[in-house]
Amino acid sequence: MKEIKAVVQPNRVEKIRSAFRNLKQFPGMTVMKVQGCTGNEKYRPQREDPFDELNDYSNKMMVIILSPDHLVEGILQIIAECASTGQKGDGLVWVTDIGRVIRLDEKIDVVDEPPMFHAS
Repeated sequence: MKEIKAVVQPNRVEKIRSAFRNLKQFPGMTVMKVQGCTGNEKYRPQREDPFDELNDYSNKMMVIILSPDHLVEGILQIIAECASTGQKGDGLVWVTDIGRVIRLDEKIDVVDEPPMFHAS
């Protein structure tokens, strides 16, 4: 299982979502409004007022998807094709391994201490 996070331009989210409708077994996604700024000084314009440096964030959307391994490449392909305009600030995508997922609608037994910590 993988977690895919993408930070994209807000006007690209509907195009991404529409493309996901055609992906069989698409697991669903969460979308959040976020703000971001570039960390690379060479792309940031010089500002005379230091206060402006603290206000150079732009609105973005974060798409979060928990995906079975076999769907990851297809999901990444869709995001890349739908979110990219070829301009600076299009966003970025990253993938993280997920060790465990618990669906909150399922009954689970919670263990207070892992078995390796129990006294013998």
